[in-house]
Amino acid sequence: MRVIIAIILAAAALAACTPEASHEVTGSIDNCARKLYSQYNPKDKKQCVAVCIACERGVMTTCSTACTLRGAQ
Repeated sequence: MRVIIAIILAAAALAACTPEASHEVTGSIDNCARKLYSQYNPKDKKQCVAVCIACERGVMTTCSTACTLRGAQ
């Protein structure tokens, strides 16, 4: 019986979790990128890193790595 109550309480706690308000809404990063570059090219590493830092609140190291993994050169 205690196990069932523990499972129900854990499920209720997880259901009460909400995503952080700071997460970007789908498409807003694209809008931010267009504000920075009228002809944004995600394959251009300089543009990709700049957009990552400005729009996704990243840092140089992680943005550079992420852009490289996405195929930017």
